[in-house]
Amino acid sequence: MKNGLTDIPKYNLKSFRHIHRQISAGSSFGHNVPDASKIIEGFEIYSSDGMVRSKGPLKSEFYRLTITITGSLNMRIGLDQFVHRPGTLAFTYPNQTFSTSDFSDDASGYYLFFNPEFLSDLIPSIKIPDEFPFYNNSGTPVFQISIEELENFLPLVMRINDELQVQKIGRDKAIKMYVYLLLLEAKRSYLRQSIGNAESSRQDSYKLISRFRELVTQHYLHKRLVDDYAKILGVSSNHLNKTVKKSTGKTASEIIKEMILQEAKSLLLYTNNSVSEIAYRLDFPDPASFNRFFKTITNETPLAYRSRHN
Repeated sequence: MKNGLTDIPKYNLKSFRHIHRQISAGSSFGHNVPDASKIIEGFEIYSSDGMVRSKGPLKSEFYRLTITITGSLNMRIGLDQFVHRPGTLAFTYPNQTFSTSDFSDDASGYYLFFNPEFLSDLIPSIKIPDEFPFYNNSGTPVFQISIEELENFLPLVMRINDELQVQKIGRDKAIKMYVYLLLLEAKRSYLRQSIGNAESSRQDSYKLISRFRELVTQHYLHKRLVDDYAKILGVSSNHLNKTVKKSTGKTASEIIKEMILQEAKSLLLYTNNSVSEIAYRLDFPDPASFNRFFKTITNETPLAYRSRHN
């Protein structure tokens, strides 16, 4: 909280359920239905039955793994947009801004959450981003796996559910081992597809764009000009704009505005701050400037956006 204003909420496992689950719990898979006997400290797993169809932008304090079995949906992680199709794996790590939307009627799958310390018996939390590249900020967080790989993946998900449903000795440790095996299966597919090799041999332009996006996520509140980022990157503003535009179809300035807009939407959806308070929180000179900025991009005022979603 800054100057009495509420920041974008960063959810932990205990506070997140109402954001991603409907009141109707759906099937009894995993933690779909609240049940004290199934509580595993630092871990939860769900099926898509009963899942809220659209959420975010928001942040969380935990890791997430999602597997899409049927249908499609859109997911934004930071500034990157991804489309889930059958066989898509998706990963987010703590403090990332993400959102999901546009679920197809036939979309289904499973998702699990775990705190950074959950796997500490098997791997130190500080080593997770190094061990599993999709949890690294330089990695690719969303990718497809083959039918054969999916056939190896899903039984591990079912074994976790079995452990939750039937309480046996060593349940907690067994679940941790199955989660680790899920991540290992994902890593094997990641490496098989040479996703990591592709990242290490990126062209200079791709590296520049990746670094630019990373800087924007860190400094967008106080650095609004393309020239600010060009100086940090050691290139001209013109070169940065041309490179970003050629690769993304958007100017560098539009990328910066996207990040500001994500923050604005989150503050409107998940805090009680007034529009004026949010304007100053986002470093606009006055509420009118914030209103113009928001309406130019979304074709509605911040207040209308908040009212429509509430």
